[in-house]
Amino acid sequence: VADLDGVVVVEFENDSPLPIAVAVTGRRLATSRPPSDMPPRGIDLPSEAIVLPVGHHSTVRVAVAMGGPDVHDPTTLAPHDAVARGWRRLTEQASRLNLPDERLADAVVEARCDLLLQGPLDATPDPAGFLLDVAELVRMGEDAEAWLPELIPVAEVLARSVDPDRSTAYAGLARVARAAGDLTALGDIERIRAGFSGHTVVEREPDSFASVQRGESVGRFASNIESLLVDGGVILPAGLPTTWLGVNFEVHGLPSGDRSALGFAVRWHGDRPAVLWDQRGMPVELSAPALDDSWLTTEVSGEVLWPAPRPPRTLSVSADDSSSFS
Repeated sequence: VADLDGVVVVEFENDSPLPIAVAVTGRRLATSRPPSDMPPRGIDLPSEAIVLPVGHHSTVRVAVAMGGPDVHDPTTLAPHDAVARGWRRLTEQASRLNLPDERLADAVVEARCDLLLQGPLDATPDPAGFLLDVAELVRMGEDAEAWLPELIPVAEVLARSVDPDRSTAYAGLARVARAAGDLTALGDIERIRAGFSGHTVVEREPDSFASVQRGESVGRFASNIESLLVDGGVILPAGLPTTWLGVNFEVHGLPSGDRSALGFAVRWHGDRPAVLWDQRGMPVELSAPALDDSWLTTEVSGEVLWPAPRPPRTLSVSADDSSSFS
């Protein structure tokens, strides 16, 4: 936790019906209860170790100051679940994903936390990844106006490249300029974007994007995940993964246009998915050709019952990628 210039808190929970004891060593330790005066029997401990009794179904906390003043009462520091909720709320300012594959949703939260802590990639080797990272930071609440001057020279380099993520990166850059209220920069960005060729949607299973590796763009990773759910105004462009059939889920705050965001929920009625949607900002035309090629709407919100999903296809992504529809 950030209290007192940085404190590491370790909380031990005894979820058993029997009492236990925990031995801890280290300097500048503060504990939520006094150490025991009685050393445990049958185990050798370092001379500086302290022993903390932990009753059944109870907890004990140990705090270690990382450079600031000593901690006197660890119980005044935020508990771990509150810290986790706080980080999750920060990341969900960009979008909130409640998916059948919890690992996938958690991977997005974890990656965004890393981005908030470590900052964007170096722009020199990966200008598109840098722009996507900053756009993701702005979605999570960082100051768009402060970032914009640093983005423009990177965008000029990217405009002269053939990076496959160029169009996606410029879409993120346009959202940053709009958030900063810089209409001049936004106009320049839109003129450059107009000269790009359209991007191709690559149909992939969610497991293809199950994690982001260190040194890769978090913004690109999050954009790839979100494109499985919404691409422009197309909902679930590659259809529903077989493992998601029959499972309720919902997503919120996905970019569906330059000035719009979409949230939708899937609720199952037998083998047919009912979809509830809600658009924010400037509404766009919504469709779902992979699931119901007759459905189109520009309504801000509503509900529709789609037909039962067609039998899944078999789709090979590439020779070196084991992900496929099954």
